[in-house]
Amino acid sequence: MINGAGRVYRALFRTVLRRMDAETAHRLGFGAIRALARVPGGAALMRRACVEDDPALRVHALGLDLPGPLGLAAGFDKNARGVNALAALGFAFVEVGTVTAAPQPGNPRPRLFRLVNDRAVVNRMGFNNDGSEAVAARLRHRLGKVSIGRSPVVVGVNIGRSAVVPDEHAVVDYVASARRLAPCADYLVVNVSSPNTSGLRDLQAIQRLRPLLTAVRTAADGAARRHVPLLVKIAPDLADDDVLAVADLGLELGLDGIVATNTTTSRDGLVTPAEEVGAAGAGGLSGPPLRARSLEVLRLLRSRVGDRLALVSVGGVDSAADVAERLSAGATLVQAYTAFVYGGPLWPRRVNHVLARQLHSPTGVHR
Repeated sequence: MINGAGRVYRALFRTVLRRMDAETAHRLGFGAIRALARVPGGAALMRRACVEDDPALRVHALGLDLPGPLGLAAGFDKNARGVNALAALGFAFVEVGTVTAAPQPGNPRPRLFRLVNDRAVVNRMGFNNDGSEAVAARLRHRLGKVSIGRSPVVVGVNIGRSAVVPDEHAVVDYVASARRLAPCADYLVVNVSSPNTSGLRDLQAIQRLRPLLTAVRTAADGAARRHVPLLVKIAPDLADDDVLAVADLGLELGLDGIVATNTTTSRDGLVTPAEEVGAAGAGGLSGPPLRARSLEVLRLLRSRVGDRLALVSVGGVDSAADVAERLSAGATLVQAYTAFVYGGPLWPRRVNHVLARQLHSPTGVHR
């Protein structure tokens, strides 16, 4: 059934979705997933069809028990509208956002483009979201209900700087989001690595990152009245020495982990014709072209931090083999996004099914 459904989705993508504006296709597809989960019995049906409930997959990370290592990266559900529906498709955790202190429309459309020959995506969304107050309200509402299945859905919240906020007020902006969102988040990620907000990546410099992370940590734990796991998300375009500097800072400040990596501004190694790449324009590139650098950064980080920080590996994860490779290379958890777009709603189920078999094999995944 799974393989048949996968063929149906591939045919639908080839004949309909790829001919549609990418952002419109995302809105319609995500809306359909949420609608099915709201139908009486729909969410339970989705879980029976999609969730691979295998003890071999289970992970304890960030002080949390998760049903597996594979999660959905930030960017897909920016406003926490479909957390339970996405978990019912087989994601062990869902990271929502990026969320900013105030609502903002993001960059002008079109701002999302597929490079189908590379199974890649270029986006310059610009943190379009409903703002931290609205997202916090949705997450509080979710916490007031019984979560789908036998265990709660693990939800991370990715926070970023508002586009209208000048650099000198960035810390205040992040802190406002952290205070609102920490009480209803299982973990927080400070995003300083999107290429689509002017000046944001400058915050990765250690002299600017240290006071930012310190302030967010204090605000989050104070607002939630508990320790909220805190991670920072970095760019693949950092030089190796800068990656190691962030790792050292994470250890110094007692961060809980690092998310590596965000999208890249590089266009190297693409098979898509140059004119098509040029037509997509500026923005962050995600998908398989990012695989090698993302894996390289993961290995670099793990060599530096050992087992003292959780490492969430994201970027170019396209298959169960990719997930297994990241786990063997030292990832604590793995995230995907672009492969889900190309693979369809049963993609996490297929990945988890193969991964579980590999984990049971004595010559399989080492983690």
